[in-house]
Amino acid sequence: MRGKRDGKVTMSGRLDGKVAVITGASSGVGAAAFRLFAREGARVVGIARRQNVLDELLEEVRREGGEGIVVAADLSDLEQAKRAVATACEKYGAIDVLVNSAGVGWSYGETLPGSMDPLDTTTPELWDHVMGINLGSAVNMARLTLPVMLAQGSGSIVNVASISGFTGLTTAHAYTAAKGALINLTRSLAITYVRQGIRSNVVAPGFIDTPMVASVVGVFDDEVARWQVSPMGRAATAEEVAYGCLYFASDESGYCNGSVLAMDGGTTARAF
Repeated sequence: MRGKRDGKVTMSGRLDGKVAVITGASSGVGAAAFRLFAREGARVVGIARRQNVLDELLEEVRREGGEGIVVAADLSDLEQAKRAVATACEKYGAIDVLVNSAGVGWSYGETLPGSMDPLDTTTPELWDHVMGINLGSAVNMARLTLPVMLAQGSGSIVNVASISGFTGLTTAHAYTAAKGALINLTRSLAITYVRQGIRSNVVAPGFIDTPMVASVVGVFDDEVARWQVSPMGRAATAEEVAYGCLYFASDESGYCNGSVLAMDGGTTARAF
């Protein structure tokens, strides 16, 4: 149903009664999903490393009538991930949806030079660091959340990967390896736990206009290059990708399991 709240068009009910844990909630797709899921009736648990940003996001959600909590944690660290999951369970007693959106991308190469390099110039330390954030955090959260979902007999795991998980890049080899592994891990989870009521699916975006790709998103300002990058000639918004996560989180996708939804404007639809 559509309505209006404070002048904003809202929808409600698609996640009524569900508890949704969303990682990477301080920016990009994670923040957009945190807002969207709250509007759709979920009690949201936002997890990221920056407490101050999480606090601002939670205040925004509560102003709009949503319910949730936030937890500051580095989910590549298993002990911090345990604390985050325990906090969610202590507060709400269930986890119906897990959205793994935590990760780093192109712009991280400016923060940590060499982290988005090809293999021959990526040090083992940087490789492990990027894999820990982009894959390890999702592994930790799935490992810790699965027992909760198994006890409930239901759940939906939504992993935010990338089209770079099934197409190669000349740079960012640790990033592409992590995303490819996340896609195939999701397929394995899907066939292993579906009989226990747990579905697992992937949202695989192309370019999204977020801080993660701020260093390269300027390509869409070029009238020729933008059509070469995406048949739609633009990057996605974080909100558009969050709607893909919402679909997999909701009961509307009840027969989706092991699905990979490419949200790339048609980039991977063409051969050349």
